[in-house]
Amino acid sequence: MAETPGSEQLPLDNKVYITASEARKFVENVLIGNGVPAENATIVARCLVAADLRGVDTHGINRIPSYMARIRQGALDASATPELTKVTPVVGQVDGRNSFGFLAASLGMSAAIEMAREFGIGMVSVKHSNHYGMSAWIVQQALDAGMMSLVFTNSSPALPAYGGKSKMLGVSPIACGAPGGNEKSFILDMAPSIAARGKVYKAKRRGEKIPLNWALDAEGKPTDDPSAALEGVMLPMGGPKGSGLAIMMDVFSGVLSGSAFAGGVVGPYDPSKVSDVGHFLVAIKPDLFMSLDDFRKRMDYLYQRVVGSEKAAGVDRIFFPGEIEQLTQEERERTGIPFVQAEIDTLNEEAKKVDKPLLVAKGH
Repeated sequence: MAETPGSEQLPLDNKVYITASEARKFVENVLIGNGVPAENATIVARCLVAADLRGVDTHGINRIPSYMARIRQGALDASATPELTKVTPVVGQVDGRNSFGFLAASLGMSAAIEMAREFGIGMVSVKHSNHYGMSAWIVQQALDAGMMSLVFTNSSPALPAYGGKSKMLGVSPIACGAPGGNEKSFILDMAPSIAARGKVYKAKRRGEKIPLNWALDAEGKPTDDPSAALEGVMLPMGGPKGSGLAIMMDVFSGVLSGSAFAGGVVGPYDPSKVSDVGHFLVAIKPDLFMSLDDFRKRMDYLYQRVVGSEKAAGVDRIFFPGEIEQLTQEERERTGIPFVQAEIDTLNEEAKKVDKPLLVAKGH
């Protein structure tokens, strides 16, 4: 999920910087040490570090301990590789075979892109998958191929249905993208909740409080305690609108694919059971109705109109969807990815378990 401006800033006196290449190498080593084939480990590492680079720290390499716990408990198959089946010339299905969601989604979008190149559109349903981290990396995969995209997934129950108080729906991100010309591409990646649940886990990990409007505790009361929030429910954005979007993700990702749905998905922090996540991926050629040059010019004009629109009081700059994260990536590619020392220590415990090199801070 894309983050709001400033949401990922760490205290100036509490940063440890890791280069992207060091982070990728570290993740690859830990994955290989836990039985993941090297080729698959490279894909997972690239996707996780992509999230850290974009400032979506909730979906970056800090996920490694929970993923490894799932492997050790047999809830995630480290050695599995997804399989693709063609259904029609423009439709495919990927069986994730309980492998990493990154692998299933990467294969699925690759297939959708190839179908779109030939037929203008490609659609892939993914079943029996796992958490795939930040949706924007899949959108970027399509953008790198010059494609528009729709990227849906379902997830473990964390939201109530509108008017309810128990966990029933996932904080399931909806993402899409379109290539720009000279300006930034359009990348929308958002959860149907007020805040992504990963932000609550991050606050708990760092001993921080959360805003009172993010979640309810087990008794249905607003809470600023992340632990209490995780025992309760996240709150949907816009009331029935957020709830409706969460149901939409379950229809397209769970019901359609044959994966778990209606509260049946198991979360990435629960190592006791198979997740059985579903995804829905679409790639679209942007030059179906006009030349590619015309399409890109029109996207640039839209960008310019949006960011150049009249600002409300107190607003310094208007951003295009995904632009903040793209700017953050440019900065972090120069400075490194910021972590707190406790996060580094936790990650290095995973390396020690499989006798792999420790994560080394930039300049050390």
